[in-house]
Amino acid sequence: MIELKTPQEIEEMKPAGHFVGSILNELKEYTKVGTNLLEIDEIVHKRIADKKGASSCYVDYAPDFGTGPFAHYICISVNDAVLHGVPYDYSLKDGDLVSLDLAINVNGWVGDSAISFVVGKDKDPSDLRIIKSTEEALAAGIAEAIPGNRLGDISHAIGDVAREYGYPVNLEFGGHGVGHIMHGDPHVANDGKAHHGYKLRPGLVIAIEPWFMKGTDEIYQDPKDGWTLRSEDGSRGAHSEHTIAITENGPVVLTAREGDPLSKLYA
Repeated sequence: MIELKTPQEIEEMKPAGHFVGSILNELKEYTKVGTNLLEIDEIVHKRIADKKGASSCYVDYAPDFGTGPFAHYICISVNDAVLHGVPYDYSLKDGDLVSLDLAINVNGWVGDSAISFVVGKDKDPSDLRIIKSTEEALAAGIAEAIPGNRLGDISHAIGDVAREYGYPVNLEFGGHGVGHIMHGDPHVANDGKAHHGYKLRPGLVIAIEPWFMKGTDEIYQDPKDGWTLRSEDGSRGAHSEHTIAITENGPVVLTAREGDPLSKLYA
């Protein structure tokens, strides 16, 4: 069921989005060569514990696409891990491609966002390229999130960017509705037909999240943790995500971060 938010409810969602965005900015600055994934998870745990009205969307989360409760505070996917990465005892190496995906509930409303970046000095140009492609696809999808357009317009815009870069697109996982819960209707695929699907209306709040892999659209679930999704061919992937609200005046990015080119859409 697709739920539309009132202008007041969108205002009430802004603190959650701002909180998520600020933590991701902090984590990007903190995460270096030698940083342990469990340290990152603990920072998020502390920030949530210190924030009045905040709670994790991940701890005890047990959907049918995972194995048991997730039991951590952030998803951290490294290199060929592309989604739902479970933090574990691993210290980052020079050139690792890191994706951080964070969803937090603040006062009953959820904010959900993701960023990807490379740590250290040995930055493979192909890693920077795929990160850039997901960021451009996210911007293209958001640009289509206006009243009167269709859900397929967002999906098609994302898929067009992937095609321009030559990356295949996996359609198993994508964006989704956001509100009192992290994952709701509608599903926002990362490719689709323009001018098709649900008609976009003011009050729709969705997470748009392009994620691409360099060499394949096939993934598998890591049997070691029952959650982490990895590329079938071992190629690296990247992931960019924002929670956005569709308003009469266009899209508003609820999870915009300081320094983010899309911050102009934050209100």
